[in-house]
Amino acid sequence: MIDIKVPARICFYGDHQDYLGLPVIAGTIDRYIHIKGVPNSSKAYRFKLLDLNQEVSVSLLDDLKQVTSGDYFRSVMAILKEKGFSFAQGYDIEITGNVPLNAGLSSSSALVVAWIRFLLEAEGKGDEVSDHQIGRWAYEAEVLFFDQPGGLMDQYTIAQKGLIYIDTETGESTRLKADLGKLLVAESGVPKKTLEVLKNARVYAQKTVDTVIKVHPAFELEYATLEDYEKYVDLVPGELQGYWYATIHNYHITLEAKKELLKPNPNVPFLGDLMNRHQRILQDEIKNTPLAMAQMMEAAREAGAIGAKTIGSGGGGCMVAMVTDDVEENVKQAFLDKGAKAVYAVKLTHG
Repeated sequence: MIDIKVPARICFYGDHQDYLGLPVIAGTIDRYIHIKGVPNSSKAYRFKLLDLNQEVSVSLLDDLKQVTSGDYFRSVMAILKEKGFSFAQGYDIEITGNVPLNAGLSSSSALVVAWIRFLLEAEGKGDEVSDHQIGRWAYEAEVLFFDQPGGLMDQYTIAQKGLIYIDTETGESTRLKADLGKLLVAESGVPKKTLEVLKNARVYAQKTVDTVIKVHPAFELEYATLEDYEKYVDLVPGELQGYWYATIHNYHITLEAKKELLKPNPNVPFLGDLMNRHQRILQDEIKNTPLAMAQMMEAAREAGAIGAKTIGSGGGGCMVAMVTDDVEENVKQAFLDKGAKAVYAVKLTHG
């Protein structure tokens, strides 16, 4: 039997930055997608999606020329086939998990990483491929294969595990001090519009940067300072100025968070303040936060949360809050009183 368990992830700093080549800070948590399978004689992968009460079958002889959008089983196979892998042994496979679907915790990327790890084990190559490479293949299979607007944060974080700072231009990752205090995840119950939100944010942010570069060709975003916001803001059309503010200021919030998280004893209240500043930018400048979720997070802060923000692309889904033991129950109740579906504690994982 092959038995694979892969964690979900939370982006703490740098939302809507990775598709601009700017860094992010994200970490894996103790919510998982679980794949286990046993060999069969059918020349097919026969999946039981237990949480969805669905069954799917993929023939080992599928030429993988026509893959429906979102069919990550086949897109992963197509990517690995390009890398020289072959698929000779069928499996009966069960998939389950406790990661809420389409809620910002990256259930799809966790599934993709888990499926890659499963196939590597099936090929007897589980110990031959680095976590970083698995993250790259997952990014290719989930984003590039379908020409989707997302970045590489989800796949690289989940494949490498832990709390990491990712240079999304190069994929280089730096491990950080995994201390963000106690964390609560709140499921808002507001449906996400992931691809729509990502596409709009990416297009508008790129247009904003391109506008500045058109006038100042020597401008390089990775070297941008906070002063550059004021220096170039008049070049940016009014409807895009929020994206210009978000691009520059969220970049520097991420850099501040990295600096703090590299210290032996990070200042958790300071990190919470950075989280709140980051969320206000997402909320007020990118405008990716539904009013109901904004009200939930404000109630959580009033109940004692150190920091709170949306998770993922925004537009719905989950939120994360940094809390201390003495206010944990108050913050949970504040979320629930404002309409959250569920609230639970999570821990950062390292392996």
